[in-house]
Amino acid sequence: MGPSQSGQETTYLTGGRTALSPQPEITLMQGVMLHSHLCAFRVLYPAAFPAQGDEDDDDKIVGGYTCSPHSVPYQVSLNSGYHFCGGSLINSQWVVSAAHCYKSRVQVRLGEHSLTLNDGSEQYINSIKVIRHPSYNSNMLDNDIMLIKLSTPATLNSKVQAVALPTSCVAAGTQCLVSGWVGNTCSFQNESSYPDRLQCLKAPVLSTSQCTKAYPGKITNNMFCMGFLEGGKDSCQGDSGGPVVCQGKLQGVVSWGIGCAQKGYPGVYTKVCMYVSWINNVIKSN
Repeated sequence: MGPSQSGQETTYLTGGRTALSPQPEITLMQGVMLHSHLCAFRVLYPAAFPAQGDEDDDDKIVGGYTCSPHSVPYQVSLNSGYHFCGGSLINSQWVVSAAHCYKSRVQVRLGEHSLTLNDGSEQYINSIKVIRHPSYNSNMLDNDIMLIKLSTPATLNSKVQAVALPTSCVAAGTQCLVSGWVGNTCSFQNESSYPDRLQCLKAPVLSTSQCTKAYPGKITNNMFCMGFLEGGKDSCQGDSGGPVVCQGKLQGVVSWGIGCAQKGYPGVYTKVCMYVSWINNVIKSN
């Protein structure tokens, strides 16, 4: 289904599990491209791509750790026959993710820890609506946020919970938690280089001046940077669309960056506090 009158893109899906294979639709700014030989789709600048012979195996949350099982109960996996992006459950029937992860149909997997082993806590629910922000700009990756409505409400329990939306924007210096998996369907590298268990990293929010200095002319008011300017720790390719939670509030969505844990180039995240009214309005009207 095409865009609605408001410019929001809405898609309906009913019945059964879905196993789709197309890549997420994405048009990137000039000089920016999808790091396509990786499978988690955080957008990277090609200038930072290593040569194939020199590629680091750490295509995951670098410098982080394996999360305790089900310690991030709002984290979801977006699946279309394989895990391709992350997301955050914000109530029993709605998920926040990145607009550049868009697919018209998706299966949302909740209660996951390992992508390859089930422990009985998982819930697999198809989407009924997928709505990108109407002002999403694929050239600048501005407004890189979307909402997914589940076809049936999730069952909330100790392993599947919603995360609260922010009531104000996060301050620089705040320590936050970013989490995600890396898709394990790549043919470029051995699957063993990808963690199947959820990865976590605690990192500080950087100031606007630090962020704009790292990425001159690329940072809008709807983005923030988080990480370590000295490098060595980053969300890297795990995962686009995944959550950044600060003091119990969903403050960020994994969006883009240069390379992975490179000195001077922190991760860039969609600033969720700028979209709370839009999120609430979409939920109310759908």
